[in-house]
Amino acid sequence: MKVEELLTQTGEWLRGTGPSSHIVTSSRIRLARNLANAPFPSRSTKKDLETALANIEKVVAHIPFLKGATLFRMDELDQIDRQLLVERHLMSHEHASNPDGKGLLVSSEEIVSIMVNEEDHLRIQVMRSGLNLTEGWDIINAIDDGFAKEIEFAFLDTWGYLTACPTNTGTAMRGSVMMHLPALVMTKQINKVLAAISKLSFASRGFYGEGTQASGNFYQISNQVSLGHSEQDIIQNINGLIRQVIEQEEQARQALLLQNRPMLEDKICRCWGLLKTARIISSQEAIELFSMVRLGMDMGVLKHVDQKTLNELFIVIQPAHLQKIEGKKLNAFERDTKRAAVIRQKLGGKDV
Repeated sequence: MKVEELLTQTGEWLRGTGPSSHIVTSSRIRLARNLANAPFPSRSTKKDLETALANIEKVVAHIPFLKGATLFRMDELDQIDRQLLVERHLMSHEHASNPDGKGLLVSSEEIVSIMVNEEDHLRIQVMRSGLNLTEGWDIINAIDDGFAKEIEFAFLDTWGYLTACPTNTGTAMRGSVMMHLPALVMTKQINKVLAAISKLSFASRGFYGEGTQASGNFYQISNQVSLGHSEQDIIQNINGLIRQVIEQEEQARQALLLQNRPMLEDKICRCWGLLKTARIISSQEAIELFSMVRLGMDMGVLKHVDQKTLNELFIVIQPAHLQKIEGKKLNAFERDTKRAAVIRQKLGGKDV
């Protein structure tokens, strides 16, 4: 698989299926692992990183869930290709920088992605659409077992798996859920909800995870600590919290409808109209407008909007995707113009 081939499919996190998918766009399970008797990536030479990458590549062929997966070597990709992989939520911004000795394994349906030599030797990630942490855990556990049969991991009975960041020790598992919470934002309840989440030792982050701000009313909620907790306990705790947030968002949506339905419908329809007619639009503005359109679809205000098309637009309007589609580098103004044209074309807007 080539990077260009990803342009023809929608990432797992936007398939729009699975439990509670009207609020939970995706669930992610991530495991951090390091090779025993090898320096961690931050302490490695380029030769060390290349050796680790080669050893991991040999093992991949023996793991059933990774059959047909593609290994992208970061130093063989240009900046736009690396950014495209970040935009598809397959790897971190950090992994895209300083590409020497780094790799990314991606399964054909983008359910599994594995960063090699990021902060840890292995960052294994499984994505499922909707609230589906348990299914994600089953997949990632099988992949982890497959690696463990061939590779010795850095592990101590007293601390569990050893990782570059101390907060990841123990199971070294991070479970996270991407949630669309526009009603809680509009009713000004979101800060109270996020404060309660923080007190329960969970983290809330933005659209692209750690170090990013919320965009388009999307929030990524995850556990902060794995030491002293089993994987099943972590998943159970996250599921319990997420179900409470889902209930609060649903109540806020109903309150919006009951208290001022005409104003809500007007806001949603204005966003829909702007998307279909705009000539220049930034990615930030587009995602915020998509958020309201998605809310309108979920609440039955917009009844003839194609969910699949809207989900595809979340991906293709990102900067690297636009430049791959156009086949050349674009400056900021050119991207904003191209973005508006792509949206109009996908949504059936008419040029004047």
